[in-house]
Amino acid sequence: MKKHAIIPIFIPHKGCPNDCVFCNQRKITARTAPPSEKEVRNTIETWLSTLEPAGTDVIELAFFGGSFTGLPLEEQSAYLSIAKEYKDKRRIKKIHMSTRPDYIDETILNNLKKYDADTIELGVQSFDDEVLRLSGRGHDSASVYKSCRLIQEYDFELGIQLMIGLPGDTLEKDIYSAQETVKIRPSIARLYPTVIISDTQLHHLYVSGQYTPLSEEDAVHRTKEMYKILTKAGINIIRVGLKSSDILSDEDQTAGGTFHPAFRQLVEGAIAREQIEDQLKEYVTLKGRSNGKTKADFYANRRCFSNLIGNGGRNKKFFLEKYPELNILYKVNDFLQDYQYEVKIKENDNERNI
Repeated sequence: MKKHAIIPIFIPHKGCPNDCVFCNQRKITARTAPPSEKEVRNTIETWLSTLEPAGTDVIELAFFGGSFTGLPLEEQSAYLSIAKEYKDKRRIKKIHMSTRPDYIDETILNNLKKYDADTIELGVQSFDDEVLRLSGRGHDSASVYKSCRLIQEYDFELGIQLMIGLPGDTLEKDIYSAQETVKIRPSIARLYPTVIISDTQLHHLYVSGQYTPLSEEDAVHRTKEMYKILTKAGINIIRVGLKSSDILSDEDQTAGGTFHPAFRQLVEGAIAREQIEDQLKEYVTLKGRSNGKTKADFYANRRCFSNLIGNGGRNKKFFLEKYPELNILYKVNDFLQDYQYEVKIKENDNERNI
């Protein structure tokens, strides 16, 4: 049984006041016109025909693809009335939308309350004013803080989306954005490394040599550090990286090697490797005692076992090359919490935890 599912309704670009350097919503969503009310209903019914028989615990209807609250109020209400109809019938449990920080005010929030909306995700991207300016966001960080405060005062669930590697960005600025997010304490967050999409200003900057994208290694490292800050604070990270199946319809739309279809696993695999290495520090100082290969068991929760192995087996390769004296077995321990990893070393049949 699937516990949680989102029915996505894409409303491309119409509510957004300007084109950010990284954005081409029409290309991403493969459509130029917002869906009609009939199309919205058809989409909902199609998804429910699968989700309801499966007994899905929580079904959310989410308006994505643009800045929902930037639409004229009557258009917002037309979409929201459909969502509320399904919520009142208990066929969906939550109403969810994404928008910009500068399209939040009391009038908008009162209208969302009227239609029993639940979650508002803000495309914050960065808390650094220079990054926001260079990215063409059209607002500053003050707008972010104000909109977050209002959303929480109106008792909506708040989500914050952050982007890594935008023009003018640095590791220090990314860490700062993660730390500011923790201070605000949203319920959910998304972390997106910057992907260069064709026919965007960012693509033109890249082609002209005015923008250099992050390497995969750097993007993983920065995202990993932000991920650790947010999860330590108890913030649920619901997405890491763009997902090809529902965001990008053609890999040729991206440039600079900035898109990886399993980016979340790259990040979580890097965290697993880091935790294992931290536990191996004691062994490394004593490894001269070992005659021949030492047995080592690496454990993970079943849900996170693929992260222990690493995307494409990259963690297995890493440990094989760096620690050739270890005879490593990868095992499941369901008593471990998600994203916890454990090492046990056996020397001369004497087992000890590291």
